[in-house]
Amino acid sequence: MEQKISNAETKRLNKIKIAKYIYHHGEASKQEIAADLGFSMPTVLQRVKELSEEGVLVEAGEYESTGGRKAKALSIAADIRYAVGLDITRNHISFVLLDVSGKVRYKKRLRSAFEDGDDYYRELGIRLEEFLDACRTDRKRILGVGISIPGIVDEERRWMTQSHVLRLEEFDLGKVSAYIPYETSFRNDANSAAYAELRGIGQNTIYLSLSNTVGGAIYIDGDIYKGGHFRSAEFGHMILVPGGTPCYCGKKGCMDSYCSARALAKWAGDDLDAFFQGLEHENPVYQAAWRDYLGYLAIAITNLRMAFDCDVILGGYVGGYMDRYLGALEDNILEYQIFESDQNYVRTGRYKHEAAAIGAGIRFVEEYFDSL
Repeated sequence: MEQKISNAETKRLNKIKIAKYIYHHGEASKQEIAADLGFSMPTVLQRVKELSEEGVLVEAGEYESTGGRKAKALSIAADIRYAVGLDITRNHISFVLLDVSGKVRYKKRLRSAFEDGDDYYRELGIRLEEFLDACRTDRKRILGVGISIPGIVDEERRWMTQSHVLRLEEFDLGKVSAYIPYETSFRNDANSAAYAELRGIGQNTIYLSLSNTVGGAIYIDGDIYKGGHFRSAEFGHMILVPGGTPCYCGKKGCMDSYCSARALAKWAGDDLDAFFQGLEHENPVYQAAWRDYLGYLAIAITNLRMAFDCDVILGGYVGGYMDRYLGALEDNILEYQIFESDQNYVRTGRYKHEAAAIGAGIRFVEEYFDSL
């Protein structure tokens, strides 16, 4: 027998729906909320009143008049709470501070080589506090710290099965947060970046992360598909060239060997920015490497398109440079595409930097609205 939802719970759920609607749209009028959510105007007025009294909503101005009284624009009171996103890589740590509107207020990236030792974890906690001091953040308003980390992550158990990048196996993630005095959560780096890019969109999408390693995420029916063993979307270890270049995983010809940021940076002293600067100045060696890269990337993308029949978003370090090169990439895709002539299914992400840190932290923002 289905349990009936109490009147009080219905009101609470309606309040959450309204807050999330405004959060996802940036701002909205009461009329828009009523029309899009199918609520009566008295319901909207009462729930908006409660949210305003709780400090969650504020008036953000007025819309242009269409003949009657100007409608008020409502937005989230961004400074009411904050979330922190933290991204750990082999050689860097990134911090972002998010307000509850989802906006990045501050960010910082520092060089710090990962070490599985107490000194590193203590230093991580110190650096976090220094970042919060620099942001002048009221600690009482912090919802939590989301931590993005490269590897196969069991989020519920706070356990990492394996990380080739950090050279860890069967690892207790609680060690990482030992010196962080806030609620913490962990998420795979590619899944974090994908969630930052894809949250709120209404279509299935593949996120392809082109960083120092190649990874990604499969976004289906509004959520990240994790797979039976938390190993979904390990695109970097799909074979692109049988018997080809050795990969760090032990196989040969993996996508990672041909499509990672390292495959380009190696031509410029392991400096990806220097590579793209040289490419702009028509360095012939870089141009040849780039033509090869686009060819391999086109094969990878068309394979993903054939497997999943949905859009592909390019992210990661290389994704941050791809806007000006999409036309050349699409030309390469045409060579392998038989069943359709449209290449507009490939696009770049909206976050050119620190997407993984943003995706890790944004979880606490969304949980905040669920708790209203």
